[in-house]
Amino acid sequence: MVLDRRRGDRRANALGAVKAAGLVFGDIGTSPIYTLTVVLALVPRTPDSVLGVLSLIIWTLVLVVTVQYAWLAMSLGKKGEGGTIVLRELLNPLLKHTRSRQLLLLATVVGVSLLVGDGVITPAISILSAVEGVPLIPGLEGVGQDRLVLLAAAIAIALFSIQRRGTDRVAFAFGPVMVAWFAALTVPGLVMIAREPVVLLAINPLLGVGFLLSNGLASLLVLASVILCATGGEALYADMGHLGRGPIRRAWCFVALALVVTYLGQGAFALDHPASSSILFEMVLSLSGLAYVPFVLLSIAATVIASQAMISGIFSVVYQGIMTRLLPTLKVEYTSSALRSQIYIDAVNWMLLVCVLFVMFLFGESARLASAYGLAVTGTMALTGVLITVIFLHRRRWSLATLAGGIAIVDAAFLCASLTKLETGGFWSLVIAAVPLGVILVFLAGQQRLHHAFQPVPLDEFLRQYRRVHDRMNRISGTALFFARDVQRMPPYIARTMFVNTILYQDNILVSIAVEDAPFGVVHGFKRNLAEGLRTFEVRHGYLEFVDIVSILRDHGIHEKAIFYGLEEIVTDHPAWRIFAVIKRNAPTFVQFYHLPADRLHGVSTRIEM
Repeated sequence: MVLDRRRGDRRANALGAVKAAGLVFGDIGTSPIYTLTVVLALVPRTPDSVLGVLSLIIWTLVLVVTVQYAWLAMSLGKKGEGGTIVLRELLNPLLKHTRSRQLLLLATVVGVSLLVGDGVITPAISILSAVEGVPLIPGLEGVGQDRLVLLAAAIAIALFSIQRRGTDRVAFAFGPVMVAWFAALTVPGLVMIAREPVVLLAINPLLGVGFLLSNGLASLLVLASVILCATGGEALYADMGHLGRGPIRRAWCFVALALVVTYLGQGAFALDHPASSSILFEMVLSLSGLAYVPFVLLSIAATVIASQAMISGIFSVVYQGIMTRLLPTLKVEYTSSALRSQIYIDAVNWMLLVCVLFVMFLFGESARLASAYGLAVTGTMALTGVLITVIFLHRRRWSLATLAGGIAIVDAAFLCASLTKLETGGFWSLVIAAVPLGVILVFLAGQQRLHHAFQPVPLDEFLRQYRRVHDRMNRISGTALFFARDVQRMPPYIARTMFVNTILYQDNILVSIAVEDAPFGVVHGFKRNLAEGLRTFEVRHGYLEFVDIVSILRDHGIHEKAIFYGLEEIVTDHPAWRIFAVIKRNAPTFVQFYHLPADRLHGVSTRIEM
């Protein structure tokens, strides 16, 4: 029995690692297609330069991906959830001053926006770089770049079109493909290392440091491209909600080894073939012409999966933003009956596709995209490093805080180096990131202004009116639900519905749904009877919980005939508040977000001037 249980655990761990390879490591796993080619184009291919660059790549994977994300950041996750917003929710209760919390909010908003900017370029550069291996296939040498871009665009459209099916099914299909991809990277890498074992010296970090010191300011250009090897590292943390901490960490052990081997192998090939222009593809072609076509097809499949990793991460972060009220409500679909943290957000999916296609056609080739890629990534990494450091400082874990602070300095160095990409198109990731940033800032400011313009009815005054009309009004049989965030400050629509429109049921339940600062936990039940036929029901849940309000109501014996909720009709001449009004008008209401029965819903509008 014990042996069977252990075998079952090992099998579950292995399957979890395979799924993680498919869902999380696509982006960072396809970086070897273009990273070393881009970096070595900036320096002469002398043994010292090649070894120095390899050393920088290896230790970037160690410090930024392994230590910062796989160890420090993931140790702060809650029940397998991660991301910039989770870091904010962990740090916010530890801050005592309002200004500090405002700065934290701004940093979080910027971090989410940069993730979106990065998420647009990731599919574009990954898919483009893979299809650019097609012209090396005998007989296809004449395929032009325009056709390659169209092929990449068609692949991207197909990928985004299948998102609604859910990440659970996607990971099941993609996991084995990525395992094969990492094996395909490892084998030729080992062969080339055996031919040029001198590249193993690159494991020494002093070679990387010496390279930076000997090249002066020119090292900034190299660092700005070296960080390409770590793009997708943030998906380890952002995607924790889809698979959990354990499977991702176990898979990273295998993935990290495959990446180091392939980079060392490519370095060995570059030393032997100084004129090579597409190092990975030419290395595989030189070792086995028969294996080249399957390798190109496998690389295209892997880059599709690379895009999936970022898409899944963005879905997770956007959902967290909705639940913590950083983002307006969007329609969320749960794609797995077993794990409700696997989600699909239609509006985000198609917005990303439009931006990906725009970037593909704008840049036209992966080399130009690589010169623009990395600014949003390093910005996200630097913010994550700072937030992790501050959290450990407030928790008085001094050794971890020191380590995290040191890595945050490394992140800052990469960010400064990436600023050199502004002239070569790097500003486009910031332009794309500015769109969600603007939406979030307008939404937050509008919500605050709406709160001040709102004119709630104090509970005592509401109860006096309720008791006065209750005895002399004909009441409708059955139960009605009225949603109110805070019953102490009654929304005007409830008073107008009951006292002006004379709609009063025999059993009137005031339902409040509150999102807690803690990530998990659900508490619900009746609170008190305010008057005859008027009682309160409360649901409190963590900001990462996926609650089924209808099931909760049924568990407490509530079978309503009607559900009333408030809508705001915003009247304004201010340009910013007009944008806010459009956002509110097009966002699903919270009753739609919680999937309450549509045939019983009654929205009551309140006119508010802003």
